[in-house]
Amino acid sequence: MGTTYNVVVVDQARLLDQNMLEAAVAKTLIEVNAAYSNWDPDSEVSRLNKSLSLEPIQISEGLADMVALTNDIYERTSGKLDLTLKPVIDLWGFGPSGTVTKQPQGNALEAAMQFVGQRTVIKLSEDRTTLTKLSPEASIDLSSIAKGYGIDAVANTLAEKGATDFLVEIGGDLFVSGTSARGTDWRIGIEKPIAGARALETAIDLSDKGMATSGDYRNYFEDVGARFSHIIDPQTGRPITHKTASVTVIAEDAVRADAWATALLALGADRGLDVANSQNLAVLFIVRAGDKDELVFNTISNTLFEQYQSGSEG
Repeated sequence: MGTTYNVVVVDQARLLDQNMLEAAVAKTLIEVNAAYSNWDPDSEVSRLNKSLSLEPIQISEGLADMVALTNDIYERTSGKLDLTLKPVIDLWGFGPSGTVTKQPQGNALEAAMQFVGQRTVIKLSEDRTTLTKLSPEASIDLSSIAKGYGIDAVANTLAEKGATDFLVEIGGDLFVSGTSARGTDWRIGIEKPIAGARALETAIDLSDKGMATSGDYRNYFEDVGARFSHIIDPQTGRPITHKTASVTVIAEDAVRADAWATALLALGADRGLDVANSQNLAVLFIVRAGDKDELVFNTISNTLFEQYQSGSEG
């Protein structure tokens, strides 16, 4: 998926075979990558994207689950999460096809937006076994959700092999189970959204939950004095321009945390907090307060998130 992963298993009683766990994790990641990575030209999603057929296409249970979940979030956020953004993501240079350092020229963006719209260019069958393209050029980008799906798949594999206390992290998103080596909840740091630097904003205590952070400060380019991040507003086809720099979401699993973090960042803190509260999501928004030369941030969280911060500061 174009990123790194990290797995930590706590086994104080020495009951687990490390080689067996490593092999099982590797096998799971290979399978997930082979199905859902836009970076793999032979993956299930890449093959689907290449197809120009308007006939129903058989899809895996995992892809069906991701489309169904994002269909739901699409409706609840007025279209701020959209898997069919791939033509626009590629146009801006944030996909696997290569780097772009300039804004789209001419009518290129308008042309790409013709093939965007999760409810208008693709359709999931009611039994969730097939996906139909309503436009032959429609294509799917899973970068907003596939990491979370992969994390949960690894977590399920570890649990099946007998592990109870572990952390699974892919590209900064994670799921934690049980307790850490200290015998307490896992302590997880959340970064300040500063490009090119690593600084702690806050820390939380977490167990048996998924967590994801979506930010605009790692993947971006600058053109004619303006900054363009990889977080695209599906309704405009352009990078977000509001002052919300990052969103952290805690959910029952990593796939929901991953998808919701992207959607809430696209919404921004002003609208996103109300949506998060309505969906019983624990969220932390970090918002730029100064101008572009000042590293000043305000944090906005709800009470569901604050319960995880108790005793974690410092």
